[in-house]
Amino acid sequence: MGSPGLRPLLLVLLDCCASVSAQAAATPPVTTEGFNSTEAAWMTLRPALSPRPPGTPKAPGPFSGPRPTPVTDVAALCVCDLSPAQCDVNCCCDPDCSPVDFSVFSACSVPSVTGDSQFCSQKAAIYSLNFTANPPQRIFKLVDQINPSIFCIHITNYKPALSFINPEVPDENNFDKLMETSDGFSLNSESEISFTIQSDAPDTAKYEYGVRLQTSDSFLRFPSPLTSSLCTDDNPAAFLVNQAVKCTRRINLAQCEEIEALGMAYYSSPKILRVPGLRTKAEIPITVQSILMESLNKTLARLEDTDVLNQALVEAGDVKICTNVVLEVKYSLTYTDAGEITKADLSLLLGTVSSAMLPLEQKFEIRFIQQNTKPVPLSGNPGYVVGLPLAAGFQPQKGSGIIQTMNRYGQLTILRSTAEKDCLALEGIRTPVLFGYDMQSGCKLRLTKAITCQLAVQKVKSLLKGHGFPDYVAPFGNSRAQDVLDWVPIHFITQAPHVKDSCQLPVALVIEVKWTKYGSLLNPQAKIVNVTANLIASSFPETNSGNERTVLISTAVTFVDVSAPAEAGFRARPTINAKLPFNFFFPFV
Repeated sequence: MGSPGLRPLLLVLLDCCASVSAQAAATPPVTTEGFNSTEAAWMTLRPALSPRPPGTPKAPGPFSGPRPTPVTDVAALCVCDLSPAQCDVNCCCDPDCSPVDFSVFSACSVPSVTGDSQFCSQKAAIYSLNFTANPPQRIFKLVDQINPSIFCIHITNYKPALSFINPEVPDENNFDKLMETSDGFSLNSESEISFTIQSDAPDTAKYEYGVRLQTSDSFLRFPSPLTSSLCTDDNPAAFLVNQAVKCTRRINLAQCEEIEALGMAYYSSPKILRVPGLRTKAEIPITVQSILMESLNKTLARLEDTDVLNQALVEAGDVKICTNVVLEVKYSLTYTDAGEITKADLSLLLGTVSSAMLPLEQKFEIRFIQQNTKPVPLSGNPGYVVGLPLAAGFQPQKGSGIIQTMNRYGQLTILRSTAEKDCLALEGIRTPVLFGYDMQSGCKLRLTKAITCQLAVQKVKSLLKGHGFPDYVAPFGNSRAQDVLDWVPIHFITQAPHVKDSCQLPVALVIEVKWTKYGSLLNPQAKIVNVTANLIASSFPETNSGNERTVLISTAVTFVDVSAPAEAGFRARPTINAKLPFNFFFPFV
């Protein structure tokens, strides 16, 4: 018999189970070959059940509400496609792979690609290989998968939940509108909420560091060597990544007219997108700024015309040469702080190539310049270059960066010598401290009886140290001002004789800069490790009445190489540990 209350519950369970099983059995997978697949037709068979008692909840039917629309097209999604414009090995979903590539695959690294697994029904792309065919072929199927779980998304009554929407931040202009929409910070019904996209919303697309530069048809190609010295043309140029490379090409000189990478149009014809993904009125053409022509004897000539020149094969008897071949390419791209490309310049070096110059070596360079800014000159990159000024500055307060003057030749200076040798006439005349240059300068200071010791000390210190003597020196020529911990502090030392009740007058300033060779032995970089400023003082000379005393004031700068000698790559020299057999010299011994 059983309780009468269990009958409605059993009917509900049978109703739900029949609906799920019928839906799973009535939706057969659709098998298609290739990427042009057709959608599976929905068909649901439901067995006849007994009438539903009053008060029993009704199971949702297949057409009781809108079904979730897949946000991602699984047929176009390929998670193993890692190389742009190249076929990845065993990646059966790579659109760059041809049937010839599929014939040599051993297996599919990603056999299936699905969408959101929370949906009750979702599309799935199935990839496999048919090894029975000759040659082997790739099999692609687009099927409908049914989620057997009863906890799946069957009806979408809140469409914005399937995607991420940037919330509107309240401000003084839209606060009243948001209050009306939220009705006192409580959500209204679906019919009262409208999610619209404003047409005047700013476009957030922009280039970021390392993102490849897009063109109207693909991306800006920057040939470079990868696994060998040979040029790889499919290497993309990345935003804000300055590069300078050289690579070689193995070419047949008779076919030089057919090789695109040797022609000028290959590098000047692409049009760069101002921002990624935006092609309407946002293409920046590449402007040819200069063309240099190199002859066979290495002489250079600048061409006045910047029209595109095509490479041409010239035959003179048995000798073949190819003219107008690209030897060097230099891109100069101007960008804004908003991540947009505004200008693209190109400089080329064309030359004549003979069979004696093969394999051909090409050089490529790309650099980025921010709009409305001037490049900051450096004293080295990274190590100091001999003859360039030392970068120095001071820290006004703890926690702040290094403050430097705009004049790079005035950051660390010493007294400059003149023909007059008069210290009073040399105030403000300074000479920069140049890396690697030992310097010495001086002047004469005439002291009269009217000049007191305190006034002379103040005057001489001003002459020796100058205006705004720095506190720090950059360890490298390209050190950044915000990296305070990397900068080398200047140790200021004062040396004076211990004479009681005597005024000490500074007479010399000696700056000692210790530097070392940093990095590889093949390309060592000069790095400053210590700076000491030694102020030497002596007793103030007494002057007789009516006489003048002359004091010599001098400055000196010395550079000391403290590089440690290179050590061998092994701890101890290897020894031969070999033993001869006991009867090696038999029968002589």
